[in-house]
Amino acid sequence: MLKKKVETALNEQIRIEAESSQIYLSMASWAEVKGLEGIAQFLYKHSDEERMHMLKFFKYVNERGGHAIVSELSAPKIDFGSFQQLFRELFEHEIMVSECINNLVHITLEEKDYATHNFLQWFVAEQIEEEALARTILDKIDLIGSDKGGLYLFDRDIQQLTVNSAADPGPA
Repeated sequence: MLKKKVETALNEQIRIEAESSQIYLSMASWAEVKGLEGIAQFLYKHSDEERMHMLKFFKYVNERGGHAIVSELSAPKIDFGSFQQLFRELFEHEIMVSECINNLVHITLEEKDYATHNFLQWFVAEQIEEEALARTILDKIDLIGSDKGGLYLFDRDIQQLTVNSAADPGPA
């Protein structure tokens, strides 16, 4: 059975994950309208992933005797200026999500809810990967600079971009 403090914190994370999905969906739409099809597809995929994260939390809360709440969401912005700015914002957003997950872990330790602590470890590892991916993208964008040919190649190649983080030991 979830303690109320843990349930409240998990419901807040459900909202954060739902808003993350909406933010990436808005970014995808912006990129698609700008003709950046590869970036758009990358962001549509990330929007779907964030929704799946939200559902993991949602189901967990309900399975543990709590009540997962669908809350009102803040509307995401619709203009990102440039693809460079878009990915800087994506990186900053992932850092914020990591901080929220870390705060959740802290609450579970304070409340001695070791089942939820264990459940959250997947999200801790996931955030390490998300931040590493965002850093890799920013590094590639810095290499491109203002080169249009580089942007074309980046847009084409980003769909295949993944990062193996230190948290993922890879195949056994």
